[in-house]
Amino acid sequence: MAEPMEIDAESLRGTKRKAGELSAGVTAPRRIKALDPDVVNKIAAGEIIVAPVHALKELIENSVDAGSTILEVLVKEGGLKLLQITDNGHGINKEDLPILCERFTTSKLKDFKDLESIGTYGFRGEALASISHIAHLTVTTKTKNSTCAWKALYDSGRLKPAKPGQSADPKPTAGRQGTQITVEDLFYNVPTRRRAFRSASEEYNKILEVVGKYAVHCDGVAFSCKKYGEASTTISTQSNSSTVDRIRQIHGTSVANELIEFTSSSEKYGYRARGWTTNANYHVKRTTLLLFINNRSVDSNNIRKGIEQTYSTFLPKGGHPWTYLSLEIDPHRVDVNVHPTKREVNFLNEDEIIEMICTDIRTKLADVDTSRTFMTQTLLPGARVPQPTTGNDDSRAPTPTGATPKSRPYENNLVRTDAKLRKITSMLPPSTARTISETPGPPEAGTNDMEYEQSDREPVTCRLMTVKDLRTEVRDDMHNELTEIFAGHTFVGVVDERRRLAAIQGGVKLFLVDYGMVCNEYFYQVGLTDFGNLGVIRFNPPLDIKELLAMAAEYEKESSPPASEEDDFEIEEVVELVSAQLIDRREMLLEYFSFEISEEGQLISIPLLLKGYLPSLAKLPRFLLRLGPHVNWTSEKECFETLLRELASYYVPEQLPPSPGPEGLDDELKARREEIVKAVEHILFPAFRARLIATRPLAKGAVVEIANLKGLYRVFERC
Repeated sequence: MAEPMEIDAESLRGTKRKAGELSAGVTAPRRIKALDPDVVNKIAAGEIIVAPVHALKELIENSVDAGSTILEVLVKEGGLKLLQITDNGHGINKEDLPILCERFTTSKLKDFKDLESIGTYGFRGEALASISHIAHLTVTTKTKNSTCAWKALYDSGRLKPAKPGQSADPKPTAGRQGTQITVEDLFYNVPTRRRAFRSASEEYNKILEVVGKYAVHCDGVAFSCKKYGEASTTISTQSNSSTVDRIRQIHGTSVANELIEFTSSSEKYGYRARGWTTNANYHVKRTTLLLFINNRSVDSNNIRKGIEQTYSTFLPKGGHPWTYLSLEIDPHRVDVNVHPTKREVNFLNEDEIIEMICTDIRTKLADVDTSRTFMTQTLLPGARVPQPTTGNDDSRAPTPTGATPKSRPYENNLVRTDAKLRKITSMLPPSTARTISETPGPPEAGTNDMEYEQSDREPVTCRLMTVKDLRTEVRDDMHNELTEIFAGHTFVGVVDERRRLAAIQGGVKLFLVDYGMVCNEYFYQVGLTDFGNLGVIRFNPPLDIKELLAMAAEYEKESSPPASEEDDFEIEEVVELVSAQLIDRREMLLEYFSFEISEEGQLISIPLLLKGYLPSLAKLPRFLLRLGPHVNWTSEKECFETLLRELASYYVPEQLPPSPGPEGLDDELKARREEIVKAVEHILFPAFRARLIATRPLAKGAVVEIANLKGLYRVFERC
């Protein structure tokens, strides 16, 4: 009989075995041994420093705790090769340097009860200790009373000499007040962890995200972050910048322009909350939440879900907000010691506090929605505008049903240059004054001699999916760079009234702008944004629609004789057809577009899109005539789109004939030229700066770069 096989119990440790083999050869319980301290420290370091961004977060918090007002971050290869943070804080005493990187050494706790009132970022004393076990750590620090700075190198929590054979004690060196911590070769002794990182750029983006969060939150602290070897910084904020300015610098103008401030507090639950969140005009595909609880950057799925639920009634399906929330809770109600990286915290009455914060945000959003200034409300950022179906202003003139449309010239044909032609002002008595009413709003530049009245009409919330779809199309076609240029541009001057060209400066670049195309897009966006809440231009007495249509039809027939009998049309037939269309749809025109027409065919009012700016009345007859054949009255979405396009085209300043000199202009044309130049500079371009969403078609055909300061410098350098 064969002897039983000898089993080495030690060889079975760490070997995967089947269930039936678990007891085979095990004759006694294994002994429990204490892990080697080096293994313990590496395990702890792996829990706290998962990636370079976690090391940086700990270092930033230490610097802010030290009273720093300037933080400079330098990164190489995503932080794996080099991660350096320099501050101007209180510094570290030389006597404390030997135990600086030992575990659980801290200046913020004395006993466990102190956790109930902890008000600093860090408290356990594990950050530097963990980093020193998985990287080469160098600390250079100087206090206010120290005569020099001290430099110390650390390995596995202890001081180490710069070179073999030298002393490990800190060495005196030159340096400014504060602390510089340099982390090199992160995870050099944990190759498995180091190989897990896919790309340096991805890690750098995570670092930028963390730096951006603290730059927004930490008032009075200047932040900068850049890559090693590059002169320019990726993030740079000033210590005296406001929260909104910081958000603008880091997250862009599209977010900053749509922010509303909110606060929330309760003595019962012991909390105070403040923050900024975007209004109902902004949404993205994914919620952005900058959450700080007692000044710690944390995550909370419950708070995130609560905010998303709050916005579900204000944003279209799939839309999410941008929110910065700083929540301060009585320290004895918060447990900050539940996660190794302090990424999560627990606090009492969580559901009640979240509900109160969301209620206050909901109230603020509702207040903005009901009391907003409709003449200056920004269109949903990011908006995409479809290609114009009728062109800018060179769209075809209306023709009767069945006729072949023909190309028409620009609006300069509508400027009265022949005294024999009838004018629209002949329909108004000389003493008649135009009265314009609007929804409540702040005064704007440009007044003319028009009288304004305030309307008591309650604002209407648009819930039509067709209008929301049109807004979405605008949002999806936004050109970010051009939108930024218009949002911060400086107006230079009108270059050519005939070609409708103006010059603006954006940064160090000079641009030539076709303000006709830009106006067309701007007024279309205004119509979408203020849909159902447009202002009103009233005529007193009302104008006869048939007379206006007859004027336009006569002009069309005389200025462009038909090429064939098929192209010919009867003026009376066109007038009756178009007037019947407008009168039949007068209720819809009044409800959605402030376009009031009586049953008898009297034009009582037309929409007001921009306070202080009145479109040319010479273009009104042709505008009304085009509403017949150029508006798709059979489809709701196409009807709204084409009608708003026609309305925008009507509001575009007309092209003026070339100036023959001061003696060659009649008084009326000269006055109109001065009026347009003034309106372009003081009304239209300031309006573009406030609410224009520049789209890709504008970037292709409406704006041309004509000078660049950097390029001019290169030219002069060669001279």
